[in-house]
Amino acid sequence: MTQFPFDVVGFDLDGTLLDTLGDLAVALNHALALEGRPAIAVDAVRDLVGGGAKKMLAKGLEVTGGGVSDERLGELHAALLDFYADNIANTTQFYPGGEAMLDGLAARGVKVAVVTNKLERLAVEIFAELGLTDRFFTVIGGDTLGPGRAKPKPDLIELMLERAGGGERPIRAAFVGDTTYDTGAAAAAGIPCVAVSFGFNDRAPQDLGATAVIDHFDELIPVLERL
Repeated sequence: MTQFPFDVVGFDLDGTLLDTLGDLAVALNHALALEGRPAIAVDAVRDLVGGGAKKMLAKGLEVTGGGVSDERLGELHAALLDFYADNIANTTQFYPGGEAMLDGLAARGVKVAVVTNKLERLAVEIFAELGLTDRFFTVIGGDTLGPGRAKPKPDLIELMLERAGGGERPIRAAFVGDTTYDTGAAAAAGIPCVAVSFGFNDRAPQDLGATAVIDHFDELIPVLERL
């Protein structure tokens, strides 16, 4: 078997590795209800995801009647996170082919990481609830390095590479995501990024700036082998 071209493959979480839309929508609508706002349909929440829960909430408030004070936004954000933590994996699941794809990477000796703008503790809790913790050598959240260092900055992906360890040669890594937060971070870190067309794309998939675009996880390993 020809040697696989990457030692490490990192994944975004929401809208890439896992379909978290249903659980995010319920948590968002819980917070909006506390402000007397109408609920947002699940499919419409898809366009609000990206950049973390606080940005999702701020966008949700804007489209349901306008923004609130920073203090109130903080209160509603805290309420959203508390509710989400208690209801974090009711409907969340792999996108089709995701589990088999991870099996394929493992069979090739690839280390797999998660690098998400979700709070680290919430990402860790999702994988614990779904029995997936052992799949990843590291889980890095938007708050892992402190404020202001989340994607699209390269800092979190650079931390992934640092934790992977390089030994005598540089780590060969790729990233998989669904938004410009992911493609921007990967580009800034100097590694290729594969975009998934089935996620929470904030632009048309072909306009995300990815090295390649896939429509199903069955395509990922063959695409990585060609990069």
